[in-house]
Amino acid sequence: MSHNLARPLVATITILLSACAGIDASAAAKAQPRPPLHDEFLDHLVGEWELTRSVRGTIAHNSVAANWILGHQFVCLQMVDVQKPPAYEAMVLIGYDQERSQYVAHWCDSYGGAFAALGRGVRNNNSIEFRFEYKDGPFYNTFAWDPRTDSWFCKLENGAADGTRKPFAEDRLVRR
Repeated sequence: MSHNLARPLVATITILLSACAGIDASAAAKAQPRPPLHDEFLDHLVGEWELTRSVRGTIAHNSVAANWILGHQFVCLQMVDVQKPPAYEAMVLIGYDQERSQYVAHWCDSYGGAFAALGRGVRNNNSIEFRFEYKDGPFYNTFAWDPRTDSWFCKLENGAADGTRKPFAEDRLVRR
């Protein structure tokens, strides 16, 4: 196929797929790949990690690999429980929405599509508090980097309608 014919075909396919996905087709047709995202804060997340999670008194261990993907737009965290077979797996894509000046986290895990969610948050010094919306209320996951130890701490909380929060879990990530 010639280069001149490929461009309209790609545009048509993009518009059709966007329409099927419920996206504004005109915006999708105008969209261009962004230059690579350079974010020194997210760079600290890249690498191999050991994650220790405390959930309501139970301790779980995960292996985590984090890398830049998709044209350096997202850091992909791949979490896998060390049990064989794994009791839990997750893939989290963390990027930055320049139009809204917010970080985004796309969370997918072994609990399936009903629990997949998009969280949004704003960086505050060395942390980002992501808020995920669920039917039964918001869920918060705060990623905090400690530059002294080059480690991460995550506080996961369930939110209530009255604004109160209840601890769900805590994660500690240390480099392997």
